[in-house]
Amino acid sequence: METETQTPPQELKRELGLLDGTMLVAGSMIGSGIFIVSADITRSVGSAGWLIAIWLITGFMTLTAAVSYGELSAMFPKAGGQYVYLKESYNKLIAFLYGWSFFAVIQTGTIAAVGVAFSKFAAYLFPSLSEDLVLFSIGTFKISHAQGVSLIIIILLTFINTRGIKSGKWIQRTFTLTKLLSLFGLIIFGLIALKGDVWHANWTDAWHMHQINKDGSNGLMEYTLPIALGAIAGSMVGSIFSSDAWNNVTFIAGEMTNPKRNIGLSLFLGTLIVTVIYVMANVIYLGVLPMHEIATAAKDRVAVTASQQIFGDAGTKIIAVMIMISTFGCNNGLIMSGARVYYTMAKDGLFFKRTGTLNKFAVPEFGLWIQCIVACGLSLSGNYGNLLDMISLVAVIFYMLTIGGIFILRSKRPDAERPYKAFGYPILPAIYILMGLAFCIVLLIYKPEYSTGGLVIVLSGIPIYYIAKRYIKDEEGEEDEEEITTA
Repeated sequence: METETQTPPQELKRELGLLDGTMLVAGSMIGSGIFIVSADITRSVGSAGWLIAIWLITGFMTLTAAVSYGELSAMFPKAGGQYVYLKESYNKLIAFLYGWSFFAVIQTGTIAAVGVAFSKFAAYLFPSLSEDLVLFSIGTFKISHAQGVSLIIIILLTFINTRGIKSGKWIQRTFTLTKLLSLFGLIIFGLIALKGDVWHANWTDAWHMHQINKDGSNGLMEYTLPIALGAIAGSMVGSIFSSDAWNNVTFIAGEMTNPKRNIGLSLFLGTLIVTVIYVMANVIYLGVLPMHEIATAAKDRVAVTASQQIFGDAGTKIIAVMIMISTFGCNNGLIMSGARVYYTMAKDGLFFKRTGTLNKFAVPEFGLWIQCIVACGLSLSGNYGNLLDMISLVAVIFYMLTIGGIFILRSKRPDAERPYKAFGYPILPAIYILMGLAFCIVLLIYKPEYSTGGLVIVLSGIPIYYIAKRYIKDEEGEEDEEEITTA
């Protein structure tokens, strides 16, 4: 009896709706940052007004970028999202540099950073998982228990996502809805527990920007304009990282139903929900903790310190569980969507050929596993802050280029179908580009070590691109020769 061999699917399956898209946007954005980075921001700006202003500026930039991407997502509702937009607006080189940076640092670095954060809060509940305990060592190279947990989570979620889009979809829905409800609960109980004297003290002289040291003492009390700009840009590294990954929904356009409508709506709804949550969470921090306690929170776990004030002794465990849920769901969204970029690049002949194939569950399994390997390697660094500096600069550069693509396409293809047009064009997209440019320049000046490292990674993609093109050309030439010989 003959047995039929099942051929792998040739196309991605459209199984994700508006709710799934919105949950992916919100779930990928909300990881660990909102629970941690306000401590570092407070040390840099030293005042309640500027703490909230940093989050509002970041929220404005994120919403502006999201509604601008709506036009591009409606024009090119294909898997690969931002990579496709850059290719259509500029050329394959710029698109490849994005894809290369995405693989080398943006997506994999974010997965690693969120994995590290998950392990840190797991260690809070289970001290045996501490980053101070060594699991494995060879010479000076060591892997801590916390790093081991990070690796396990990344590998587990990668495996789950190789089993099909439905597996990843239900994890995303469940964990994102859980963390949204938890965060809204934290905000409501925080408003009830708000301390009038603490709130009043924090908002007295709310716009005096100054430095607070990690030990709680005041550092530089008077900022010159250049130092103030550096403090704002440096502070925004954390808030931008916390608000990043909103564009992940564009990568799975090939699996969205009615992508011309649902991707743009998902971007708007998801980023709006998260922006409101982020601003309100910081309002709660300011309502229950003095500025110096926000700045000096143990290991920057400002949400844990605030939760203690709101819920008492049980608060630390409540917030630790919330953050573990949050980071687990966040990493699922990042892992699920990232491989679709490499899949599209491979279809263009600009990535490992095998990445352009689907497994029997209609997902790019090879892309998922190579992403897993790089993310695991980065997570072994264990250095959260250094990853933030590298990711934020590179991500904003490509956001600016992509939004600039709207202007280019309006000129190059004025008659192209645009089911949705960028809100506030040309003013809002132009404002985003100017703000992003200012952020990148100041970051390069004041945090050059790792921000320039990110830039080097981007530029290293140029020779790789030409080597890849040469390889593809030679491979195509060999195939042509074989065809001629056979004929």
